[in-house]
Amino acid sequence: MENAKIRRHKRKRYAILLTLVTAALMFAQGCAANEQTSEASGSGIPKVLNYGYIGTNALNLPAGAEGWGFHKGIIQAELKKHGIETINLTGFPNGPDLSESLISGRLDFGSLGDTPAILARSTGAKTKVITQGSTDSIGYLVAKKGGPATLAELKGKTVATQKGSFHHRYLAGLLKQEGLTDDVKVIHLLRVDAEAALARGEIDAMTNTGVYTLKQLEGDYVLLDDATKHPELYGTSVTVVSEEYLAKYPDFAKVWNEARSKALEDVKEHPDEYYAFLSEVQNAKVEYVKQSSPIKTIKEVPFTDEGLQLLEGTKAFLIEEKLADTDFELKDWLIQP
Repeated sequence: MENAKIRRHKRKRYAILLTLVTAALMFAQGCAANEQTSEASGSGIPKVLNYGYIGTNALNLPAGAEGWGFHKGIIQAELKKHGIETINLTGFPNGPDLSESLISGRLDFGSLGDTPAILARSTGAKTKVITQGSTDSIGYLVAKKGGPATLAELKGKTVATQKGSFHHRYLAGLLKQEGLTDDVKVIHLLRVDAEAALARGEIDAMTNTGVYTLKQLEGDYVLLDDATKHPELYGTSVTVVSEEYLAKYPDFAKVWNEARSKALEDVKEHPDEYYAFLSEVQNAKVEYVKQSSPIKTIKEVPFTDEGLQLLEGTKAFLIEEKLADTDFELKDWLIQP
């Protein structure tokens, strides 16, 4: 009787062990199948993507086709097809700050003005440009009423700009053209700080961008100059990717530009919705965003001849003025289709 109990106990233990072994084998086979499927669909691609953009707002989104694409979920859906499951978006007050995060590895890629991107590359930043999203970034020079009323009256005055930004390139180019380079004190202030300083009379003028300039001109301010009078001083926006990320995902430029293109198609199909979205992003009247950021200025292709000419001109200026550290070949920096 005792032997029968022992035999039943052994058979029960054996059955349990067999079940566990079978389950383990099935789990291992499932993992192997998943790995094969992952590899076949490109599992070497990092599942998390870190993207930086210029601007801070309640929506935590950039403007342009990129912002609209994230807002509508178009970009997330497109990138998910390629194995990217999570996209972290981070806003920055200016381009130099974004570049620093990209260089340090906190970002995989980002969209910013061409000047800070060029300056970073000139210091040895390992980046590649995959898109030139716009070529119509206009710098504005604003003063308070009762202050300088002409460019000539800036002599001996203090002007604030965001050093290292496309504003800075516009201002430096303008002062050089006017022969005022050595006669104007240029200081660095972020936009919000500069607007406050100008209101208090601590500076005499400041550079600004379209929608925020329009807000200022509602009040006690005057427009001294803008880049539309000097098209060679237009800024452009670029999307740059770290070479480290591209080593993990060599086809990222193509995938990103295709996703961005789909977002832009949707922008064109819903212009009123897009302008309402942009109004919220920039905290400005719809008529202001329509005037300062018309949809037609968003580029449909990654690069244009006009845009590349402006990029080359900006780089040459920064090198000539010793604002950039070292020169480099533009063609070596771009990933063109």
